Amino acid sequence: TLSKPLGPPMCGIVGVLCADDSSAVGPLYEALLALQHRGQDAAGIITEDAGRFCLHKDNGMVRDVFGPAQLTNLRGSIGIGHVRYPTAGSSSCAEAQPFYVNSPYGITLAHNGNLVDLPTLKRDLEREFRHLNTGSDSEVLLNLLAIELFSNLSSPSHEGTRSVSPSSGAGAAPAPDCVDAAGRKLESLSAFDGKGPTDAQVILAVNELLRRCSGGYACVSMIIGYGLLAFRDPHGIRPLSYGRRLAEGSTEHEYMVASESGALNALGFELLGDVPPGHLLLLRRGKEPRMHNCFASAAAPLAHAPCVFEYVYFARPDSVIDGISVYRTRLRMGEKLAHLINRTWAAHDIDVVIPVPDTARTAALECAHALDIPYREGFMKNRYVGRTFIMPAQGLRKKSVRQKLSPIASEFAGRNVLLVDDSIVRGTTSSQIINMAREAGAKRVYMASAAPPVRYPNVYGIDMPTSAELLASRYSDEQMDEMAREIGADRIFYQELDDLRASILEEAAAQGSSIRGLDCSCFDGKYVTEHVGAAYLQSLAQERKANRGDSDTNACHLLYKLDPAPAGAERAR
Repeated sequence: TLSKPLGPPMCGIVGVLCADDSSAVGPLYEALLALQHRGQDAAGIITEDAGRFCLHKDNGMVRDVFGPAQLTNLRGSIGIGHVRYPTAGSSSCAEAQPFYVNSPYGITLAHNGNLVDLPTLKRDLEREFRHLNTGSDSEVLLNLLAIELFSNLSSPSHEGTRSVSPSSGAGAAPAPDCVDAAGRKLESLSAFDGKGPTDAQVILAVNELLRRCSGGYACVSMIIGYGLLAFRDPHGIRPLSYGRRLAEGSTEHEYMVASESGALNALGFELLGDVPPGHLLLLRRGKEPRMHNCFASAAAPLAHAPCVFEYVYFARPDSVIDGISVYRTRLRMGEKLAHLINRTWAAHDIDVVIPVPDTARTAALECAHALDIPYREGFMKNRYVGRTFIMPAQGLRKKSVRQKLSPIASEFAGRNVLLVDDSIVRGTTSSQIINMAREAGAKRVYMASAAPPVRYPNVYGIDMPTSAELLASRYSDEQMDEMAREIGADRIFYQELDDLRASILEEAAAQGSSIRGLDCSCFDGKYVTEHVGAAYLQSLAQERKANRGDSDTNACHLLYKLDPAPAGAERAR
């Protein structure tokens, strides 16, 4: 909750394909509101109207970025949207998504995640004479997609596949045949017909993009004259769900793809499932959705390892990720946390369990139930202050805690209080919350984390640049008393990693999900992708530390800001 790091790529994405006579901007806007918890720094929507892109994006919350004039100008029945929280060292509106390129066709893309082979990919793009205007991974992904689509147009028409060069990217072998998920062969490649690419051309382009890129990412893209496409990294680290609903007054279905199923549910879309790892979802008007396995010809499938922090913190509790209920996993986390407390401190003197709002509520409620101790709300939350973990500087995070939380003194006075948080990262805001509890009259304050100690950087979407910034990295499991003293607690408890895994995997088994593994790299230091070693982590820490300098991070250098652009959406061919 309040003790999270700031980070670059933990964002929310959405794509909508509406009925021909419907407007996409309404569901796009509402979906971004439902995903606002994933990013409060910037927002953007781009739609297609008669072969032209209509774009508006800027820094700020969704409700602040989009007013009536902007929403009116975002015309068309198809579009994508994005919410972002700050990139380390840069909150320029130039980094706001979606991005677009004009050639070929006109392509736009938004993404959530992080590429770990970014320097190599940038050098490759330089050799392709591609200009990058920002430091965003999304711009790299967009240009790679454009390159691969263009190479298909430039190659002679043929059946099947084209040869590819070896790469150490996602670890896939030869480019797969152009077949859909059911094994049916798709149409052959063909030259540009003026209407947009074929399914086969799009599939080959995404196949090659996935082969070249390493990291955790989920993407949604729109191509003029084609439709929507959504794809996910080969390990499925970042989430991506899709669903449908009947268009109003019609028998035609509308489709949505989003970072979380909670956004689909909020808008009345039936959840059809998740885009599987290494798969591509194609959404075209007048056609049924097509799911393509981009790694169908790989010798062995890569391990499916969704990010454990989605279940611990980031996702809405009403979301279902890879077939696993986020809410029910958090209930299990609370139960196992209570078992840990009883196992290690049977004669505890805890009087009351109080959550740190909001994410920890579910785990705290079940923890109190399993301990047979009263559960109370002890903090009132000001919902008009942004989530502190996404604040772009540590000083702002510290100041924000007291602005955001106000203790209810009657629930603390004279009591031994167990505060339950979803996780503890830096520990600085945890110490402030503990101090607030003491000021409200608590006799003793114990701190419990529903997640294990965070000791390693997360490179797939959370900015934890240096071990020195992580509270737990400075202490061993035998030094919990010293750690508690640093943050001002009388005692501290951490969930055991095996119990955290079990909370999610047991629920997966109960719900019939095939998930057998998780990305727990920030807890155990084991990274599921290539390119992540000591040298990479060191260079990443140095780069992000340098990015936290005193430069003017709010400067916007988008070219359209330099011209007297009309009010409302920018229009781009």
